[in-house]
Amino acid sequence: MKITKVETFVLHVPIDPPITDAINVATHWGLSGVRIYTDEGYVGYGYTGTCAHGDDMIVDTIDRYYAPELIGKDPFMVKEIWDTLRFGKMHWIGRAGITHMALAAVDIALWDIMAKASNKPLWQYLGGHKSKGIKAYNTNGGWLNWSKERLLKDVTDIVEQGFTGVKIKVGKSNPHEDYDRVKAVRKAIGDETIFMIDVNQQWNINTAMTWGKKLEEFDLFWLEEPLNPDDIMGHKKLADALNVPIALGEHVYSKYAFRDYIHQGAIEYCQVDVTRVAGITEWLQVAGLAASYDIPICPHVGDMGQIHQHLVAATQGAIMLEYIPWIRSIFVEPATVVNGQYVLPEMPGASTEIIPRYFDEYRIR
Repeated sequence: MKITKVETFVLHVPIDPPITDAINVATHWGLSGVRIYTDEGYVGYGYTGTCAHGDDMIVDTIDRYYAPELIGKDPFMVKEIWDTLRFGKMHWIGRAGITHMALAAVDIALWDIMAKASNKPLWQYLGGHKSKGIKAYNTNGGWLNWSKERLLKDVTDIVEQGFTGVKIKVGKSNPHEDYDRVKAVRKAIGDETIFMIDVNQQWNINTAMTWGKKLEEFDLFWLEEPLNPDDIMGHKKLADALNVPIALGEHVYSKYAFRDYIHQGAIEYCQVDVTRVAGITEWLQVAGLAASYDIPICPHVGDMGQIHQHLVAATQGAIMLEYIPWIRSIFVEPATVVNGQYVLPEMPGASTEIIPRYFDEYRIR
């Protein structure tokens, strides 16, 4: 099998209503992606997720630097291709961020092709087991711009729908307001529901030490991304001082950075995101690293769960998966949760194939 054509795209899918967390305002979810065509008729779809900013730089990287290296290659040589792109021309100007997100889109498309050609959903192609249930926790009811009243209604509805847990955003300018919202949510959802909070990097070490301690009383499952994601030492201090486990990974872009976080004991839940590290190839390497330390994996879903459902189903140490349904309607086989569990996909591939009409409706490039 040979690659014959590489076609990039950018889709901006509306988020209704728009949301905010401590650092982002999002009106659309961006898919910077690629379709890779083969001489045997298989087409692989891969993409990375953004807040609809910077997508042009991601697809420019694919068009100018990655696509020429792909033509004529066998997609089943995915690891050789990954090495060629990762350590090729773009190695000198960036080994994370834009270049890794572009490589993620390419790598995901190649795995999609391999699974399709093998006539298996990706989770089965990777050796997963159908009996493994994937617990879902819901983030979509806890945004920072929600009023307290709407926040409580949404998290209560989520629990009634059967979700394993809920996550809400914190990081208000006045931490007392965060405390009040966390306290109200715990009361509304009861003691049995898994409850996480996400700071989105908004705190400094002093705020995190003070308010992390205060919030321990609410039996939090984890405290997510409390500090700048490059501050390994600060996260280690928090992990040592707090009884609430530290989770992060959505802004960690390489296996080497995860290695340092894990080795220093600065992370207790690994949220490695397949669209932020360089695709499935590197995600699997991080998963193996986490497994050697018995650190659970709970991915951040920059893909909105489409790819991660396969990876979690095929990874023993992956215990749960986030659910945000913003873009599920555009896919041929959308990620689906029933009674708090992901329903494993049945179609061959990585669940990344997009319904053609949405290229007309949402495509900006």
